[in-house]
Amino acid sequence: MQLSSASLPPLGIAHFTTIDVAPLDFVALAAKVGYATVGLRLHPAFPGAPFYEIRPGSALMGSMRALLANTGLSVHDIEFVVIDDSFSPVSLAPILESAAELGAQRLSVCGDDPEHGRLVANFAGLCELAAGFGLGVDLENMPWRQVATIQDAARVVLEAEHANGGVLVDALHLTRGGATPAELREMPPHLIRSAQLCDAGADRPVSVEAIIQEARGGRLLPGQGVLPLQNLLAGLPADVTLSVEVPNHGVPALEHAQAVFDAAMAVIAARDLAGSA
Repeated sequence: MQLSSASLPPLGIAHFTTIDVAPLDFVALAAKVGYATVGLRLHPAFPGAPFYEIRPGSALMGSMRALLANTGLSVHDIEFVVIDDSFSPVSLAPILESAAELGAQRLSVCGDDPEHGRLVANFAGLCELAAGFGLGVDLENMPWRQVATIQDAARVVLEAEHANGGVLVDALHLTRGGATPAELREMPPHLIRSAQLCDAGADRPVSVEAIIQEARGGRLLPGQGVLPLQNLLAGLPADVTLSVEVPNHGVPALEHAQAVFDAAMAVIAARDLAGSA
């Protein structure tokens, strides 16, 4: 039994997958490959990291909205914000305004404030501010940050007590953070709004520097490593938004985006075939 592409769930692509491609070209590329949604990097993930500005009411914003309408693609999330000890939710108001004008659904963040109470308060404040723009906020765990595990992320979201708060499950961070897909089933399903697919080798990096390097430059195409992607997919809520995040290194952008798409769809199709057997 084979599944047609029409029977498979829609798949999105994170901007970090081809971060050197500017937003207009990125949307056009995603549409050509067959992606359904895109994430856009409108905020630097770390000092010196690439990102793009799309100002509200600008000519670029108008062109983006027209291209999204013409291609049928939508913006799932805007990334990437670090909630650290100096974070102020109100500082993100301009980005949230841009996100709303683009029709984005979520804002992706991570937590790196050692003071837990302040972290929760700032996440809650950001959720409240984002709600005014019709946006949700997804907290992603990263093993080298204060919110290191998926359980850490869930705890912050639950303590913040905002309906638009959620957890972003990244296949690499989930595993390198010491969790298994089975633990996702123990979380309230409404917490998990988004999930990102990639793969990795068997050896877990030991140093912080090596963990970061793997996350930013050592990911593999889905199905080419040892991450438990089938179990991960089985453990996700049915309404989760799936995307891929596999940074490109030296391959033509369209070729890389197509390869990531094909690999991810093969993994998803294998899951669905197993479930229908």
